[in-house]
Amino acid sequence: MSLDPRLLAVLACPVDKGPLYYLGDEQGLYNPRLRRRYVVREGIPVMLPDEAVTVEAADADAFDARIASGDLAPTFGA
Repeated sequence: MSLDPRLLAVLACPVDKGPLYYLGDEQGLYNPRLRRRYVVREGIPVMLPDEAVTVEAADADAFDARIASGDLAPTFGA
């Protein structure tokens, strides 16, 4: 189950209030500025700062490359 596009359009990082990048339900929502990832459980994004996972450098570099190539779009703005 993927997230509703209307929900994605309004999601922001609860820490820095910036846009996130949806990686799919398996991987969650990524914040490239903080290199943190918010999980998605049963189709519901868990937007609690304490539950965010720090992304390993290699994974962050891969996600950042996908963002730079236009493969991933921000949840809003940017």
